[in-house]
Amino acid sequence: MIPWSPSPLRFLAVAAAAFVLTIVALAAELPIITKARARLGSEAAIGDVKSIHYVGTLVTTDPADPSKQQRAAIDIVFQKNDQQRITTTYDQLIETTSLDGYDAWQRKQDPTDPTKWQQTLQGAEQIKRLWANTWETLAFFRGLETRGGRIEDQGPVTIDGVACQKVAFIHAENIIFYRYFDLATGRLTLTETEAGGTLREQGELIAAGLRFPKSLVTTTKNPAGKVQTVTITVEKITVNEVFPASFFAVPIQSRRK
Repeated sequence: MIPWSPSPLRFLAVAAAAFVLTIVALAAELPIITKARARLGSEAAIGDVKSIHYVGTLVTTDPADPSKQQRAAIDIVFQKNDQQRITTTYDQLIETTSLDGYDAWQRKQDPTDPTKWQQTLQGAEQIKRLWANTWETLAFFRGLETRGGRIEDQGPVTIDGVACQKVAFIHAENIIFYRYFDLATGRLTLTETEAGGTLREQGELIAAGLRFPKSLVTTTKNPAGKVQTVTITVEKITVNEVFPASFFAVPIQSRRK
């Protein structure tokens, strides 16, 4: 091993090597990723995205009885860099989960009584997963290597009769998104997680020159093997709203307790 030297020349050499490696990585981008991005919008429109704000409704099925549903209003914000806030409003509960860089928290609030609330800080593994979710929303499939992850081409597969390319987005060995892209169009047909959950996008909305899904349908299995479905129907999308740091930060009153 060559010992480290603080020499400026050595620093410049390392920086130059990193720059070259980045250029090579970008040049080697999978063709299906290029096609998928082009389907969503122009490179200029994608590059301009700093934040995405979704407003809609959430419908959750009961794993024991899929005919039973619970509805809520949902407000979702993702903002560069590594900021996220999701607020779900039920009749008897407001639940907020937020990521602010290296901090993350969850708060449960009684909508009828502001003095009744419970707040917890999220652990390291939960923060890593929130980082991954935020990146997946704002990066549009490119640049995971710059965050210490990697993208793997896992070959052709057929999903629902459609010829697809399977690509793994590996944030960590326990945080993986397997995405299946239509070979002909680049459309994202299906997403799976390392835990076996699935996500399907349906319909579309156009905002800021970009194509977004109208609804997101997630399926997971509970420990008993019963399936739960969560559907988010998007009613409004706003791109590049500016949210202050305080919007994501841990509420001050929690720190006083």
